[in-house]
Amino acid sequence: MQISDYIPALATVRSFLDIALVFIIVYVVLKLLRGTRAVPTIVGIVILALLYWLAVAQDLATLEFVLKSAVFYIGVMIIVLFQSEIRQALIYFGNRLRLPLLGSPDKRRGETIYDEIVLAATTLSAAKTGALIVIERGVGLRNFIDAGVQLDACLSYDLLVTLFDPSTPLHDGAVIIRQDRIAAASCFLPLTKNPSISRELGTRHRAAIGITEGSDAISVTVSEETGTISFTVDGVIKRNLDTRELRRLLLESLEAPFLHKHEKRIEEDEPAEIGETETARFGAGSS
Repeated sequence: MQISDYIPALATVRSFLDIALVFIIVYVVLKLLRGTRAVPTIVGIVILALLYWLAVAQDLATLEFVLKSAVFYIGVMIIVLFQSEIRQALIYFGNRLRLPLLGSPDKRRGETIYDEIVLAATTLSAAKTGALIVIERGVGLRNFIDAGVQLDACLSYDLLVTLFDPSTPLHDGAVIIRQDRIAAASCFLPLTKNPSISRELGTRHRAAIGITEGSDAISVTVSEETGTISFTVDGVIKRNLDTRELRRLLLESLEAPFLHKHEKRIEEDEPAEIGETETARFGAGSS
C-alpha cells in the first residue's frame, strides 16, 4: 500500500480528534459557568446571535448593521464583566494541564498543614476568636504576602493561635500559608464583588470568598460572633463545619491521601462537632 492510501484514514482520525477536543473544551467551560452570573449573560448573547441570523435570513439591513457593529463592543464587555470567571477558567486549565517536567506540588507538605490548622481552628472556634487562614496552592499570593507583615515562620498550632489573639498587634487580617510555613500575617485581601452575597456575611468571610475567586487558594474562617468554622474554595463557602468535615475538606484540597492515617489520632485529641455542615454559594457569617 502507498502512503496516499492512509490519507483518508488519517483525515478521519484528525477530524474525530478535532471534534473531541472541541467537545471537551465546551463541556469544561459550561461546567465552570454553571451556577455563576455568566449564565444569564450567555443566554442573552445567544438571543442576539439568533436575531443576527434572522436579520441576515430576512434581509433586515438596519438590524444586521447594528448587530454587526456591536460585535466588537460585546467582546470587550464580556472581558470586563467576567474577568473573574475568565481568570478562574485559566487557573483551572493551568492546574490540570501542568506539564510533567514542571512536576506537581509536594503532597507531603499537607501533613503539617492538615494537623496544625485543624487544631488551631478548633481552639479558636471554642474561644470565639475570629480568624482567617489562607493556604496558597498553585497560584502565588506574593502581592498579598508583600503587603502584610512577612514572617516566614514554621507553621505551628501555637503560632496560629497566638497570631489571632485579639491582644496581639497582628490579629487583624489574614494569615497566609505557603508550603509548610507561615509566609505573612495581618494581610488584607480583596472582598468579593458578587452582588448575590448575603448581607449578613461579615468582612472576614467576604475576604475569604474574594481571595478564592481570584486564585486557587483555599481559606479557613472562624467567626468571632458564633465561633462557626467555614471553608472556602473557588468562591464557594461551606459553613458550620465540625472537626471531621474540616479535616476532610483540607484532605481533598491539599491532595494528600496518605493523611488518612492521621485521622484517628487527631479525633482522639479534638472535641466533637461544632455544628452541622451547611453548603451554600454564599454563606452567612461574621467578620
